[in-house]
Amino acid sequence: MSEVKAGLWYTKDHEWVEKLENGNLRLGITDFAQHQLGDIVFVELPAEGRTVSAEEEVGSIESVKTVSELFCPVGGTVVAVNEALDAEPELVNGAPYGNGWMIEIQPDGEAEGLLAALLTPEQYEAENQD
Repeated sequence: MSEVKAGLWYTKDHEWVEKLENGNLRLGITDFAQHQLGDIVFVELPAEGRTVSAEEEVGSIESVKTVSELFCPVGGTVVAVNEALDAEPELVNGAPYGNGWMIEIQPDGEAEGLLAALLTPEQYEAENQD
């Protein structure tokens, strides 16, 4: 069974969202997603300052098996990008909920309302039973 971390929100497309203390939202892919992709060799992420819409494709993740799109579950402005992934994309495999995070978004609107539309850890786990 893949790890599903408490305290995060999830999408059906296997992204996770964490609300940070400053109100921004951090985004990455789930442990399930990185297992499905296999060894990640390249991550393409949006530029800081880019405005994104909910459910918009904002990047891609390339593995030895395939290329998968990264979707942004909430609208807002990209305020940080994990530049460590340029040199070490395998961080996503080793720590998808830690050093393998991808982008931070300053959300449009109140974060709680945006997060309410996403899956809880329990809902995500129920949808992805191995």
